[in-house]
Amino acid sequence: MPNDRLRDSAGKRVPADQGKEWLTLGQAAAFLGAAQSTVRKWADGGQLPAFYTPGGHRRFRRGDLEAFLAVPRGGPAARAGVLVVDDDANLREFIRVNLEREGYSVREATSAEEGLRALEEQPPDLILLDVMMPRVDGWEMLRAVQARHGVDAIPVIMYSGKVDEADEAAKRGARAFIGKPFDPSQLLEATKQLLRS
Repeated sequence: MPNDRLRDSAGKRVPADQGKEWLTLGQAAAFLGAAQSTVRKWADGGQLPAFYTPGGHRRFRRGDLEAFLAVPRGGPAARAGVLVVDDDANLREFIRVNLEREGYSVREATSAEEGLRALEEQPPDLILLDVMMPRVDGWEMLRAVQARHGVDAIPVIMYSGKVDEADEAAKRGARAFIGKPFDPSQLLEATKQLLRS
């Protein structure tokens, strides 16, 4: 695509010699390791430079993306990795979007089995784990995490629709328990506290 067809957020034309490699929204999301919806919010909020085609599609310069990655956002949170394990796709997305807004790096797993595989590939700094999942539930995954990595090696926040499981979570070694439906600010605060400690 010719660069001179691109316009910045103020509507000014981008000079033809400015930047050689342009990425689409999907490519930028893959480059940054974030969801497209998150990259869109960063761009629309002015945190990430974006340029627009005549059809209104966002384009990103690779250099701008590299510079964005180089700047820590939100202090230690920008580098902290969180693994969300839940069979509910909508809830996973809700959690991911809210945590990415705060600067956390988030990976998702749709089951305990997938979560354990992700754990072996790259251990996270924190696990958010749903209790109620098919086949292998959250309690079994918690036990497997503790057996492989030690009880206090990776903090785990458990959550469930059964709010009376808080005592059980504490007995089994979870660092926190949140009953669903939960307030996202409560989840974020619990996440930040555990990652600071």
